[in-house]
Amino acid sequence: MNLTKKIGATVSALVLGLSLAACGADSEPTTGTDGATEDLGTINLGFVASWTDGLSTAYLLDNQLTKMGYTVEMDEIGDAALIYAALSKGDVDMYPSAWPEVTHADYMKTYGDKIDDIGTYYDNAQLTWAVPEYMDDVNSIEDLKGMGAEFGGKVIGIEPGAGLTKASLENVLPDYELKGEYELVTSSTPAMLAELKKATGAEKSIVVTLWQPFWANAAFPVKTLEDPKGALGGAEGLHFLGKTGFADEYPDAAKWISELKLDDAQYGSLEDTVVNQYEEGQEAEAVSAWIEENPDVLPEIKN
Repeated sequence: MNLTKKIGATVSALVLGLSLAACGADSEPTTGTDGATEDLGTINLGFVASWTDGLSTAYLLDNQLTKMGYTVEMDEIGDAALIYAALSKGDVDMYPSAWPEVTHADYMKTYGDKIDDIGTYYDNAQLTWAVPEYMDDVNSIEDLKGMGAEFGGKVIGIEPGAGLTKASLENVLPDYELKGEYELVTSSTPAMLAELKKATGAEKSIVVTLWQPFWANAAFPVKTLEDPKGALGGAEGLHFLGKTGFADEYPDAAKWISELKLDDAQYGSLEDTVVNQYEEGQEAEAVSAWIEENPDVLPEIKN
């Protein structure tokens, strides 16, 4: 199981080559009158690679934007706050899977006036806490009160700068009177998943911060805890965010991106293909395979 994805700008050329190789005859890059590929510009995608919604959509955009005639660069950034700051400064061109409505609302308050919303591609995202499904007596976050010793007094979280971390610290722990009994342990998504794998493999007790959609919900025997107080917020959309003036600089890309919509099944199959069916470093091949299996999902490329 791939728990981390390491990309780096140095492999951009390789990714680009693989994407071009996967192009069919009916979706060639834009060409000029002399037959040469027309360069529509370079688009830099900034994302947190261990958050596999962004990883999957980044490579999906790489595949499709390359076919249009754009050069795509990948920029792995370790924290969402840094991506929003980079977008606001124009240091990256796009965040390919943002949570601006609820999870990243504070970042939008800080940087939103210098960021363009290009479109919403998925509308049923949600933050969660989860425990192993074999824990029959824990079905709600409310049930955790008084059970701290069972979990070693720890909730296993993800990156410190994640919106999920902020909501857990500022809303869930105090709203459910869990402060003092539980500590939210933060490090990284791969570290959280490693702890979850270890605990569920031994049928031990563990509570982790998760989200939906996320492939780990199906890969591990976990259940989402009810959140009757709404401390983690409701469902929200996943957006494509761009630097100010993105649509003016990249009109063809902006139009195509704004038309991309994925439902639960489509998104789930994309992420599963990229994360679980192919090895690390084969993201471009995974996306090409997914597109071949789902030919009618994506907007048409008009060159």
